[in-house]
Amino acid sequence: MNFLSYLINGISLGSVYAIIALGYTMVYGIAKMLNFAHGDVIMVGCYVTFLTMSRQGWHPLPAVLLSMVVCTALGITIEKIAYKPLRRAIPLAVLITAIGVSYFLQNAALLIFGADTKSFTSVVTLPALKLADGALTISGTTIVTVVACIVIMVALSLFIKKTKAGQAMLAVSEDKDAAQLMGVNVNATISLTFAIGSGLAAIAGVLFCSAYPTLTPYTGSMPGIKAFTAAVFGGIGSIPGALIGGILLGIIEILGRAYISSQLSDAIVFAVLIIVLLVKPTGILGKKMQEKV
Repeated sequence: MNFLSYLINGISLGSVYAIIALGYTMVYGIAKMLNFAHGDVIMVGCYVTFLTMSRQGWHPLPAVLLSMVVCTALGITIEKIAYKPLRRAIPLAVLITAIGVSYFLQNAALLIFGADTKSFTSVVTLPALKLADGALTISGTTIVTVVACIVIMVALSLFIKKTKAGQAMLAVSEDKDAAQLMGVNVNATISLTFAIGSGLAAIAGVLFCSAYPTLTPYTGSMPGIKAFTAAVFGGIGSIPGALIGGILLGIIEILGRAYISSQLSDAIVFAVLIIVLLVKPTGILGKKMQEKV
């Protein structure tokens, strides 16, 4: 039963990583840039939910919806101010800018909210599910997290395949210049990508803090890095790859923490990533890109 419990916890944690990884994989797949400030957008969403629930006494649902709105607006603002002027710049310039935005958000949170650790109240009120005569308990947060991950993945896949905006995203991901010649608004499409990714980051952050109920200005840093690892693990640019990479990463982390060492669990995660990239550099579902000369 212990192994099954660890496995369920791993799937739950991996589902959070998968939702966060969607932001990385969509932005990279469409805009061909790595938004390392994505993890700090998670932190902002968590603070919005925390303040509206603990200080204003809001119900969890409107608090989460407000955090999604704030994070969506923040994602669009970051793209307009920090990334849009670098659309034609070398990748290193974009990477340095993303790191700068990340530090800016962290230090702004330090100034506004302070460095002390806040106790986050779970937004999930669903009771735990007991199986096998009570020998196995699945928390309500775990159930909601896994269901939310599945719903988001299905909805996002349908959005990209069935809607005009989704088709525009696919066109921009293939060739920005050709898409623009065909009448696609590239700037609006990239902004929409940042908006969707940032809104999903708010959901993932709230679910993560509900499972691990502490909040600091650095809350989003490590989950953000691990979610990026999950995106690379599954094949960055692939939505199913983000799901597979996130779930596998969560399971590896929880099992490593349980059976090997809690202190080395992070190192185990990144070591597995290195091994996978040595064997298959494009990730599990990644495709080799042929460069035309």
